[in-house]
This record gives sequence, C-alpha cells and structure tokens, in this order.
Amino acid sequence: MRAGSAGRADRPDAGEAPEGVGSDLFGELARMVAALSEVQGLRSFTLPYPGLAQRALDHTVMRCLDAGEAPPRSLPELWEWCRTRPSDDPLFAVPSSLVSPGTTLVHRVGRMPTRSCLEVASHGPDGGVAAHARALLGDLHARSGTEEHYRQCLAFLSRHPVVHQQDRFAPGWNRAVWSRVKNLYGPLPEFLFVDGDFLYCPSCRLPALPRDSAVPVPGPSGTGAEVWCEGEDCPRDAPPRLIREPDQAWILQRSLRWYLVLPHRTDEAAREALERAEVAYDTLPGPLPAYRLRDTGPRIVDIQVYDRLQPALLAAHLTDNTPLADRTLVVVPDALAGRDGYRQAFTDALPALLRDRLVLTTPMDLVPDLGQARREEKDA
Repeated sequence: MRAGSAGRADRPDAGEAPEGVGSDLFGELARMVAALSEVQGLRSFTLPYPGLAQRALDHTVMRCLDAGEAPPRSLPELWEWCRTRPSDDPLFAVPSSLVSPGTTLVHRVGRMPTRSCLEVASHGPDGGVAAHARALLGDLHARSGTEEHYRQCLAFLSRHPVVHQQDRFAPGWNRAVWSRVKNLYGPLPEFLFVDGDFLYCPSCRLPALPRDSAVPVPGPSGTGAEVWCEGEDCPRDAPPRLIREPDQAWILQRSLRWYLVLPHRTDEAAREALERAEVAYDTLPGPLPAYRLRDTGPRIVDIQVYDRLQPALLAAHLTDNTPLADRTLVVVPDALAGRDGYRQAFTDALPALLRDRLVLTTPMDLVPDLGQARREEKDA
C-alpha cells in the first residue's frame, strides 16, 4: 500500500480503492486472521499486538483515512470489522473474478476464519495455510518409510480430525499409524470450548460453535444456521456432538483439517464412482487425493480432488501447478459445482491453453465426463 502523501487531486474518490490496494489489504487481513485464529484468548489481546497484526491494523487505518471512513481502533475491533466487511466493499473492491462477492474473512456465527479466508491466505508466493499443510505432510511422508505406510497415515488423518483417549482402546486401533501421526495433533484449544465442552459437527466431524456460546439442545434450534462448523456448508439434521472431557482429546492441526479432512468425503465418493463403473486407476504420490487412470492409450488422464469455495483461486492454484497429464478431471463436491456461476468462474480464471486440459467435475458426473473425454479423443 502507498505510504506517501501524494496530492489528493490524483487520488480516487473517497471509498474507491486504488487498483490493487484493496485486494492487497484483503489478502493481508486474510493472512492475519488465519495466523491469529490459532492464538488462545484472541479477544483479550493487549498492546503491543503481534507484528503482523499491528501492520495489518496500520494498513487498514491508512486505507480508511484515505477513504474518509472511521477506522478500527484496536485488534478486537479489526476482527469484528473482518466479520462484517465483505470482499466487494468499496474499501477492498476485490474483483469478482478473483473472489466471490460477499466473501468475508471471519464467520458471522463462529467468529473464526471462514474457509474462504484460508483460501485467500493460501493464494500467494508463500502458500499460507496450504504450504504449511504440505510441509507437514512432506515430513510425514519421509517418516513413513514406504508409500503404503504413508497412505495408511493419510487415511487415518482424514477420518480422525479429533482423537479421544478412549479411541486408542477401540477395536481396530492401529498403534503403528498413531505413532507416526500423533505429533500432528495437539490439545483441544480452549477458545473452541462451549461451557467447558467441545462440540463438533456430525457431518464433517470438525469443530463447531453456536452463536450464543451455549451448548445447543436437541431439536430444530440446534440444527439451523446458528451453529458454525469448520466445514461451513455441511448438511446437518442433528445438533453438534459433544466431547465432555476435552482434556482427554487431541485435535489435528488446523491446516490439515482444511487441506486434508475437508476433501475426504468428496474423495471417497469419487473413488466409489470409479469402482462402481469398474474404471481402473492408480493412486498418485503426493499429499492431495490424485489418481491416474489405466487403459487410456497414449494419453495421460488424471483425477485430482479438491473442496474449495473459491473457484477462481482453485483455478489459479492449478495454473501455478499445472498437471502434467494430457487431461485432468478436477473433482469438487456436487453442491459446490452446482452453485450459480461456480463452473463458469473456474473456467474463466484458467488460461486459454489449459481450458481443454482441466475439466471441472463432481463425483456424480465423474464417470460420464470420463466417457465424454474418451469420445472426444476418438473423434480427434
């Protein structure tokens, strides 16, 4: 952001962000929210604030002064500001071609980072939350010794975002796998407690928080939009489940909950679709769910699985890490792909040369899209 004080005559009208300045600030705030959300007692921060928080606050104040608006006066106020100011607010003016309009960085109910916040924070040279997850998984791969052991560990992590002491005595518990992955877990953070209990979503099994910080009772009042979970868009016909002895449980690091646990259900659905259709495939090495189809002739056809809310950021990630295959089917949840404009935003964000090589699909459409791809190859 500009630090100088050039004459007002060449500046935009109040409230209108100079090109790129608002987007840069939005990205900086996303990285701040993602980092500080892991700190205990966030709302009780006192001066001096952590360096990245102070810089983000200073830049926000400067932007507000340029725009003629009252700035946040403290870090708790800035946190609330990130809950109410969307990406298309004139102070940010983030293009809709990058982030969906209405995107906020802090969830209105949970007051924790939104999934979009983590995606924005991972968009850039340092890779943010995604880079942290990849580093953790790279270390796990090195410690696992064999690809089979590593895959066992990934399956365990995907299915166990939270582990309770009692789980270790249940039938089928794999002590060898636990010994490799236990360093990726930590104590349940107190800022996720509700009346001394820990709540998690029955659908995604990720942390949950109610609006009023009270344990929801069974029934309709506990199943609506007044409960936040890290999955955000989970179908929920039951209230969150409780762990009443949170000191006896461990939680997977947040970057892995987002990067590995969230796409797990989509990955399972995609593999089930392939197996029902008797489509042969091999698992590709790497941290993300990815597969290479067999019997595709001279062309290489891969499948990659994601669960990302922002289609343009997903396209940007794939562009920066262009798959080597002749065609890659990018599988996302059916509900996401069905959102108005999601598919078009993904395609529009891809360079023209990649639009035929990267095909967005879903577990439900995966096999039909494979058939279409094969017919196109025969006709070529």
